[in-house]
Amino acid sequence: MIILFLASMALGAVAGLFAGLFGIGGGLIMVPVLAMLFVRQGFAAEIVMIMAVATSLATIMLTAVASVAAHHRLGAVLWDKVRRLVPGIMVGSALGAVIADKISGEVLRYLFIVYLLYAALQLALQRKPNAGRKPSSRFLDHLAGGVIGSLSALIGIGGGTLTVPYLVHFQIPIRNAVAVSSACGLPIAVAGAASYILLGWRSPLLPEWSLGYIYLPSFIGIVLTSVITAPIGAKLAGIIPAQKLKRYFALLLLAVAAKMLWL
Repeated sequence: MIILFLASMALGAVAGLFAGLFGIGGGLIMVPVLAMLFVRQGFAAEIVMIMAVATSLATIMLTAVASVAAHHRLGAVLWDKVRRLVPGIMVGSALGAVIADKISGEVLRYLFIVYLLYAALQLALQRKPNAGRKPSSRFLDHLAGGVIGSLSALIGIGGGTLTVPYLVHFQIPIRNAVAVSSACGLPIAVAGAASYILLGWRSPLLPEWSLGYIYLPSFIGIVLTSVITAPIGAKLAGIIPAQKLKRYFALLLLAVAAKMLWL
């Protein structure tokens, strides 16, 4: 447990730094590394991936609070749009956790690999979302929230790579889209983490110090360091050429995806 806790602190430091530097969620780094750590620690193979996803999602709760507070102070959060997305997001996040609990760890691993490849491609090409011609309807926002919530909870991310392109496509300025996405990350994390706690509550395969599918030593270790390094990464983004670094980060994600094929 001590080794995992210390390793999780190191992971949190790196994930927080990357999140602040590149403006993406730490789940891209946390889920695969946690899965590798859990395998080495001898956790049951059937629950390695779902515990990595659940633990990653739980850490997003705290980082999302800090992020949305910063955006709110800048007046960038469109709260009407958040309120339209949240109902679908909450339902979708719970559904995503249920799906993750029902499918095999092998399928969950391949789903995450596909997402890593998608994220790496987006970073390497540095594509910007295309703006659409008309705003979205209330029904479409509810539906999109459900899809974003379910996919995010399924793979343990805050949903920014899904929410921002959707909002920009429907005429939301990128600054506001990022702020709304940050606000939506909190209900994704809360609903998803709560669902993973309930779904894993009585699992006989869980190691000691687990809260449902959330492994508490890793959760605490990641949170302790990521809240320190995320602001540092954000400051570094204004100093070093982050656009060029994104391509190197994309290569790192490709390497992680390749490693996960042989997890």
